[in-house]
Parts: sequence; structure tokens; C-alpha cells
Amino acid sequence: MATTGLARGALVAAGLTLAALLALAGCSAAPAGTTSTGKADLSVAAAFYPLQFVAERVGGTHVAIAALAPPGVEPHDLELSPSAVRAVRDANVVLYLSGFQASVDEAVKTTGVHAIDAGALVSLMPAPNGTAGTLDPHFWLDPTRLATFARAVGEDFSQLDPTHADEYGANAAALVADLAKLDASYAAGLATCKRHTILTSHDAFGYLAARYGLTQVGLSGLDPEAEPSPAKIREARAIAISSGATTVFIEALVDPSVVEAFASDAHLTVATLDPVESLVKSNLVANPSYITAMEQNLFVLRTALACD
Repeated sequence: MATTGLARGALVAAGLTLAALLALAGCSAAPAGTTSTGKADLSVAAAFYPLQFVAERVGGTHVAIAALAPPGVEPHDLELSPSAVRAVRDANVVLYLSGFQASVDEAVKTTGVHAIDAGALVSLMPAPNGTAGTLDPHFWLDPTRLATFARAVGEDFSQLDPTHADEYGANAAALVADLAKLDASYAAGLATCKRHTILTSHDAFGYLAARYGLTQVGLSGLDPEAEPSPAKIREARAIAISSGATTVFIEALVDPSVVEAFASDAHLTVATLDPVESLVKSNLVANPSYITAMEQNLFVLRTALACD
């Protein structure tokens, strides 16, 4: 699979670091983020939140899930702790996205653990304005693509634990149905908008835009912490004027200062749009999840785009 261009660091150096972590992992405590208690039928390591969400919904009470990227942590540049490396090594299955997190890629390669690569199952789009061969990793912002991944996880869990295959299958089907409802809500909710251009802090929303007929204009590329160039700032300001945009979107886990300065200069409102890469606590939602985060995103988008 082509690289997403977001995994950081040389793999040789990562391999040396991982060797040291594997030596430490044998005496490490269990990683924070394990989401079930007691003895589970399957142990699952999930590289970042949307994959963890699928594992939770499909696995139900039969899985113990180690979240390799803790809640509230930006997952792009994740470095695995010794306990997280042990979780990878000891898992029955690892859910990850090849090319997105170099440390996870190297851990999967070095340990030889059974793993499900979302990029091998879900059709990935070219990165917006990216170099040749660079793919956009943010597939989960299209619920239909996440549903494809959920079906595959259900099949894999059923093969690993045939005793509970019927439950995994039923859980996967229920999740796919919920994702279909979410997709329908987006399609209906964004069908009658007066505006169709979304200005974002970085190019995280290409799948969402492609699915629902929107145009994404990111101030920076796929890396959420990259500084936008002066030329990109000028281009985005011109597009904001020509499209009638009133809002520029920031993310909760990224420094908003550059986007806020752009908004002030362009006389735009600032709002938060969640790329759902990590589980971010919100005062608006009592029990946040992928579904509730996406529902909140739909509300924010409808407001910003003046949808009927």
C-alpha cells in the first residue's frame, strides 16, 4: 500500500527503539485504555480511536481492548510506550492503518502479530494536493467506509473465536446499521445547504466532503501541526470571499492560534469540527463516542453552511 506520508521517523531508528521497548515490555504494567474487565476471549490492540470504537462495538463483552493512543492524544505522531508495545506483542489481533503511525507499523512488523490493516480493506483516496502515491488516511469520516472495516473486523473476530461468532456477526451488523443511519442523516442534513465550501485547519475532511458533496479547503495538508504557507493563506482567503464562507473550522487537539489569526483577518467565525481521531471529552455530550462526535459535527456543519 502507498504511504500516507504522515508516519514520522526513519524505520531503522524505530526498529532500534522498538527492540529496547520489547525488552522493557515484559515487566510493564498493562496499558492504560483497556476497555473491558475480567478474562476476555480476545485481546485486541487498537492503534487509534475509530478502530477502537469498532472493536468495542463488534467485540462487546468478549474482548479486552488496549487503546494504543490514549484519549485526548493526537495520534499522528504516536510513540509507543513499553506497555503499549507489550499490548501489541500479546494481542490476538491488532487493528491499525499502515502508513499512518510509524511506531505501530514497526511494532506489527517486528512482533509478527496477527493484524488487520484498514488500508488493505477500505478504498483510500489520494491526499488533497498531495505528492504522487500519498494517500489520505482519514477514511472513518465517511461512515460507509468505516462500515466496510466493521464487517471485516466481525469476520476476523469470528474466525479467531468461533464460539462467539454469532455474537460478533450480530454486533457487526448492528454497527453497520447505525453507520447507515448516520450516513443517511448526513445526506439529508447537508442536501439543502446554501454554502458547500468548508475551510479547515488541515486536510482531514476529504472523505466527508467527497461523500456529501462539499469542497474542503485546508489551510495545511495532512499533518495537523504543519504551518500553512503564505500562499495557502492567500488562496484560502480568496476562496472564503468567493464562496461566501462565514466559518473556519479548528480542531480540539491542535493549537488554534494560526487559524484564529486567519479568521480574524478574513472576518470569519471560528468553530470546532472534530476529525474523530481521538476521543475528545465534550461538555455537550455526556457519553462521547464516534457516533455522537459525528452527530455534533453534522450540527456544526449545518449551522456554518446555512442548511435548511
